[in-house]
Amino acid sequence: MPTNILRKAADQRKPQARKASGDAAPRIAVLTAGGVSARIELAATAAADLVWQALPIYSSSETWGQSIKFETPLEAGRDRTARVLGTVGEIYFWVEDDRIIVPFGPTPISRPGECRLPSPANVIGRALDDVTVFKAVQPGAKVSLTAA
Repeated sequence: MPTNILRKAADQRKPQARKASGDAAPRIAVLTAGGVSARIELAATAAADLVWQALPIYSSSETWGQSIKFETPLEAGRDRTARVLGTVGEIYFWVEDDRIIVPFGPTPISRPGECRLPSPANVIGRALDDVTVFKAVQPGAKVSLTAA
């Protein structure tokens, strides 16, 4: 059997990529956890592209020091944006655990004055709103990441 028939059938099952109106249009998503939310502008990276195409994502929150994280159904490799020292306001995809991490202060492994991630994580975007609102999120709270 020709393999192009199988590929064509598989391509029809793939979720369609979200197209922005114009290539320069920003990709804005809304992260809601518990009763708080923040808008996120997704970066122009492969991991951010995977997240954008998978929206909406629903999960439950986990807290880790002054950060929240949540599981995703995505898998991505580490890219050139990966870093272990996070910045408040940036959003990361933790490759080893397939989770999105939102730091808003020090984590349990941070040294004074830093925000250390569990391992190098890809930058997938930046928050347009104050991420410290996520301090109010309790473990197990419902999380949604949706296109704005």
